Amino acid sequence: RVPRQAGEVMRRSHIPSPLRGEGRVRGVKLRGVKLRGVKLRGVKLRGFAALVVACLLAVPSVASAQELEQVVDAVEATYGKMTDLRADFTQVARNKSLGQDVKAEGTVYLKKGGKMRWEYKSPSPQQIVSDGTYLWVYTPELNQVNKGDAPKALAGPAGSFLQGLGKVREEFSVRFLNPANKTDASGRPVLDLTPKKPTPLLTRLVLTLDPKENYIVRQAVLYDQLQNTVTMSFNRVLVNPGLSDTLFAFTPPKGTAVVPLDIR
Repeated sequence: RVPRQAGEVMRRSHIPSPLRGEGRVRGVKLRGVKLRGVKLRGVKLRGFAALVVACLLAVPSVASAQELEQVVDAVEATYGKMTDLRADFTQVARNKSLGQDVKAEGTVYLKKGGKMRWEYKSPSPQQIVSDGTYLWVYTPELNQVNKGDAPKALAGPAGSFLQGLGKVREEFSVRFLNPANKTDASGRPVLDLTPKKPTPLLTRLVLTLDPKENYIVRQAVLYDQLQNTVTMSFNRVLVNPGLSDTLFAFTPPKGTAVVPLDIR
């Protein structure tokens, strides 16, 4: 669990969010999905960031020889064609002021229309589910579910890579992280994105792409206004698997307390 001091340092004006991870909701520890301009009461949110992937024909040229425009075209084409995805993830949320890391892992399911399902396996089980209309946060160890309206931010670039990365140039200013060396040690292009409309929860996004696997995002590093980061690494990514809408519906287990999710 994140020490109490960490929860106090992180901003409280947000909700479960893939952009960072601290906030407040009543009695629940959330590790996950970032929503813009939302305030939760009573629940500490633990970092987590963003989403993933893509489906594009592999470009035959070597990544280091590619121009920025080619890479951006590939990312936009990939996410523009994507309707849903499934991926396993590992997550490291770093509190800069405390020099503290919080690790988590699980599986994420995403679908256009603000639908999402984050299933955390460690450090403790938790589910964050939205059908695009309602948001549910289920914490088994508390035998409690928090329910609220799904913030509109879920459909924006801060809350959904499915939407934002399909139009990178419209949403972000883009450059290579290191223009002199465009790829990492594995030959993967690394892009440094700055939102044209930054929020307290998202001021910078660094993406590592895999040209050998149709330019899926292998890693995403999200920065907030305090320079806290959430690093998401993705594997076993399935693009357009045809996820059923029932996956994004949630029925509280019998006997579970349902507590309103206070979203402002």
